[in-house]
Amino acid sequence: MEKKLRPGSLCVQAGYKPKNGEPIELPIIQSTTFKYDDSDEMAQLFDLKKEGYFYTRLQNPTNDAVAAKIAALEGGVGAVLTSSGQAANFYALFNICEAGDHFVTSNEIYGGTFNLFGVTLKKLGIDCTFVSPEASEEEIQAAFRPNTKALFGETITNPGCAVLDLEKFARIAHKNGVPFIVDNTFATPINCRPFEWGADIVTHSTTKYMDGHATQVGGVVVDSGNFDWMNCRPFQASPEGGDLNNAPSTGGGQGEVKFPGLCTPDESYHGLTYVKAFGRMGYTTKLVAQLMRDLGSIPAPQNSFLLNIGLQTLHLRMAQHCKNAQRVAEFLHDCEKVAWVHYSGLKDDPYHELAQKYLPNGSCGVIAFGLKGTRETAIKWMDSLEMINIVTHVADARPCVLPPASHTHRQLSDEQLRQAGVAPDLIRLSVGIEDVDDILDDIRQALDKI
Repeated sequence: MEKKLRPGSLCVQAGYKPKNGEPIELPIIQSTTFKYDDSDEMAQLFDLKKEGYFYTRLQNPTNDAVAAKIAALEGGVGAVLTSSGQAANFYALFNICEAGDHFVTSNEIYGGTFNLFGVTLKKLGIDCTFVSPEASEEEIQAAFRPNTKALFGETITNPGCAVLDLEKFARIAHKNGVPFIVDNTFATPINCRPFEWGADIVTHSTTKYMDGHATQVGGVVVDSGNFDWMNCRPFQASPEGGDLNNAPSTGGGQGEVKFPGLCTPDESYHGLTYVKAFGRMGYTTKLVAQLMRDLGSIPAPQNSFLLNIGLQTLHLRMAQHCKNAQRVAEFLHDCEKVAWVHYSGLKDDPYHELAQKYLPNGSCGVIAFGLKGTRETAIKWMDSLEMINIVTHVADARPCVLPPASHTHRQLSDEQLRQAGVAPDLIRLSVGIEDVDDILDDIRQALDKI
């Protein structure tokens, strides 16, 4: 039996194992297509009757190796890389939702995702209800409808730095026979593995910590393989290690199939039913064979290669990000020019207790805070920074700063900003991995100028 590696080893070793005489580093297979001598063999590939590569929009060895590494890190059965984090969240939901469907989502999510869910998906006929993650289970339950297909949230919210109660959301989702989808970008699988707390599907913007060096834009969807789409509930393991709920149902006894895209024949694939043909790989197989086939949004193999380089040091960088961010958060907490600070590592932070439960080794390097004074005060402080970069980015090896209400979330109304947990004076500071005393010196000298 193959030894089960720990996360730090998976960052380096998972996904690609070179054979005798092969390159030690994952090769970049920068090719659009792949040659076969037998036309029937390629036909079998198109019919999903045989595994192999024939067109990079569907599968590519470089992309697949990196996806396998991330799946191993999260503890999932499979993963699919996308061209951005936004694409990942879109695919994760669109793979199970269609026109006329509905899903429930935390309202404290990234502004781009808020707009994707609240505006763009509505144009496709998919409705959503935003709920406060702090609401009671009864209040969140009231948002569910007969056509609800998923519950969504972020492990650590961007940019508010709130920590989601994963077990509560998983419990509500499964009570309603739908999967719990979690954006785990800020925590990364180094600091939190949502599948261990009941989540069913995980997404990431790999542009952030997984890359860590601002070299590529990408995303990933990871499937736990734990949700029984036929029976609309998590698989129940038997003492022998098999599944207790083997018999197909018609969608949790509702008289109709709840997830027809996965559980009924796909006429575009000669009547193939994904969960019957591929079992626990049905969700990811459909995502590739149907959505990637029709919509694209794949990463270039070159980008996946760069992502893999970043993943190799993810476990080291996350530890340094958290160590530095804790020091910076404590400094800001005690600074008389700072009005408020949100960082779950602080003992008086409202999310400290949840962080101790779900993120015992640290949360991330992102801090949300506000300065005393006006918006102009914050702008003057940011403009006075020398080492910290004002960029539309976060979770990078270098320190980054941004006022979300004026930049990344400026498409939201004041009411939507409040719903998303974004205060008008919120400053998002992403602490880098440099010497923390140099970062603090830059913060101090800028504060001296306001």
